[in-house]
Amino acid sequence: MKVKIAVFNTKPYDQEYFDRYTNKEELQFTYFDSPLNRDTVNLAAGYEVICVFVNDTLDRTTVEQLAEMGIKLIALRCAGYNNVDLDAAREKGIRVVRVPAYSPEAVAEHALALILTLNRKTHKAYNRVREGNFSLNKLMGFNLHGKTVGVIGTGKIGATFCGIMQGMGCRVIAFDLYPSEELKARGVEFKELEAVFRESDIISLHCPLNPETWHMINRDSLSKMKDGIMIINTSRGGLINTQDILKGLADKKIGFLGIDVYEQEENLFFKDMSEMIIEDDLILRLNSYPNVLITSHQAYFTREAMEEITLTTIGNITEYREGRALTNELT
Repeated sequence: MKVKIAVFNTKPYDQEYFDRYTNKEELQFTYFDSPLNRDTVNLAAGYEVICVFVNDTLDRTTVEQLAEMGIKLIALRCAGYNNVDLDAAREKGIRVVRVPAYSPEAVAEHALALILTLNRKTHKAYNRVREGNFSLNKLMGFNLHGKTVGVIGTGKIGATFCGIMQGMGCRVIAFDLYPSEELKARGVEFKELEAVFRESDIISLHCPLNPETWHMINRDSLSKMKDGIMIINTSRGGLINTQDILKGLADKKIGFLGIDVYEQEENLFFKDMSEMIIEDDLILRLNSYPNVLITSHQAYFTREAMEEITLTTIGNITEYREGRALTNELT
C-alpha cells in the first residue's frame, strides 16, 4: 500500500532529492512551502505521515490536531527534535523518527569556515578587492596554531571538529557529560565546563538544546571567559542568550562571534527577506557589529549531507510502511 506523506517547509533542494530517490510505487510525497505549526496544521489532513524540519513547530496543540487527522508518523529530516512535544506525541500514539547523523564533517567544517573567516577577514578582503581597495589596514588576524580551542559537546560533530582543530595545531579541550576515551587517546583534554570557559581562546558549541543547555552562554559564563573570546555556534540558537551576547560585544568581552543558528531563526532563516523590512531588532543589532558573522543554518548543507538526510528519511518511512522496527525512533 502506498503511503501518503506531507512534506512541510519544502525548499527546491528538498523536493529535488526526495524525487530523485523515492520509489513512487511505495511512497507519495506532497510538498508544502509552509512551515508546520498550529496555523497550518490543516494542510496535513488526508495524509498518514508528515515530514518536517528544524523550524517547524510541533507543540502540544499541533500534535493533538495531527492525531485527530489520523497522522501516525512524524518523520524529522534532521537530528534535533527540541521543536517536537514528544510527550504529546507519545500520548496520542504518534511515532517520531529522525535522522540521527548526516555528515558530521559538513557541520564541523563549517565551524572551521566561520573561525577562519572571522579571524582572517576574508569576506571583508573580498569586498575590498572588488572595489579596487588593496589595503591591508584592519585585516590582521592571528595564528590558529597553538591556540586553545574549547569544544562543548563531543558527539559525532564535536568529535570531528576536535580532529580538525588538532590538525590545525590547536590544543583542544572539551566538556561532555560522557567523555570519550577515544578522543582522550587522541589528545583531547576533557575538563569541567568552567575550566573550558576559562582556558579557551575559541569556544565552539556542539551540544543539543535541552533544559540544561538552554542559554548556557550567558552573562555569567561570559564573565569566566578570556577577554576577546571567539564564540562559534553551529548547533542550536537557544544555547546562547542573545541579549547577553550583545552586551558582551558592546563591552568588547567577545572579540568574535560566528553563528549559523539563532534563537528566533524560525521567523527569518531559509527565506529571502532582501526586499522586506526585518523587524527582529536583536539580529539587526548583531549584524551591526563588524566582528560578527551570521550564516543562515547552512552548516549541514552539502551534497553528501542532503543525500544522507533523504535516504535516511525515506528509510525511516519505509520501515514504518513495512511494519518493521523503527531504527531511528525517538522514545
